[in-house]
Amino acid sequence: MAPSGAAELIRNAVALIFDVDGTLAETEELHRRAFNHAFARHGLDWHWDRVAYKDLLRVTGGKERIRAFHTRQWIAPPLSDADIAVLHRIKTAHYAELVETGCCALRPGVTELLIAAKARGQRLAIATTTSHGNIGALLSRALGTRWAADFDAIVAGDDVRHKKPAPDVYLEVLARLKLAPSDCVAIEDSANGLIAASRADIPVLITRSLYFRDDDFSAARVVLDDLSELAAEPKTAKQPHAQ
Repeated sequence: MAPSGAAELIRNAVALIFDVDGTLAETEELHRRAFNHAFARHGLDWHWDRVAYKDLLRVTGGKERIRAFHTRQWIAPPLSDADIAVLHRIKTAHYAELVETGCCALRPGVTELLIAAKARGQRLAIATTTSHGNIGALLSRALGTRWAADFDAIVAGDDVRHKKPAPDVYLEVLARLKLAPSDCVAIEDSANGLIAASRADIPVLITRSLYFRDDDFSAARVVLDDLSELAAEPKTAKQPHAQ
């Protein structure tokens, strides 16, 4: 579908549902650095380079990712759930510190799309595997401390039983919005996100990201390099929000 068709798909939706990591901002490098910081602080000789981390990203959820890596270390001493929770808390705190430096801006076209959607009266939601703390750290810096008021539903990984590629976060968003899947468009960057939204019967627009750009997106309605391609939509749809 051409960018003009993508813009039409977006304009016709009652609600836009956004993934966070990789979709709103290229956060995965900061997450990788924060994991490595946590490992060093905890006295582990683990180091996730980009190749290793790209493979580990197929496992959704930070704590789950640590557990998956640990199970591959056959000679490693056992890590308890409490150990993993401590590692994840250290990681999350360091991620927030990195974000606060201002080094992770929103991806091209994201701010413009949020403004245009609000001007059209569309509803906004978030469906993500990451934690509420990570969402808040990123969007408070990027959109201001009152960012959450613009979103009608914010569902994170720990709010549901199963993380992506299970559809749970999307089904919960639909329930909170009281909308049908066909009323919405999911904006994602990964195959796991595409599968999750598709299992909830929500049409998906993909914006390719650093770590997932080579995933199989054949089931998506639209695949764009980034959301700035939506600028092909009519200018009348991008007027500032009326006061």
